[in-house]
Amino acid sequence: MATAAKTLTGTVVSTAMNKTITVLINFQKMEKRVHKVVRRSKKLLVHDENGIAKLGDIVTVAECRPLSKRKRHTLLAVIEQKKTEDHIPNI
Repeated sequence: MATAAKTLTGTVVSTAMNKTITVLINFQKMEKRVHKVVRRSKKLLVHDENGIAKLGDIVTVAECRPLSKRKRHTLLAVIEQKKTEDHIPNI
């Protein structure tokens, strides 16, 4: 019986590697000891076959089989592209 892969949403923080991006996932977690909600984050290495994700994009990733030592997720879609400031006024 196959189960659906877990999907996560995060921001691309690095595109320095070939076919691999680093995605920062922010989430909230209930701390049992102090009974407070705390913010946590995690960086994931994500497989980007076609190199479509750029720095600052918001992307959706899914779990997959191990592709390398630390790469366990693959890119599903780019949700929102970072707005770039192409126009620099001359002073």
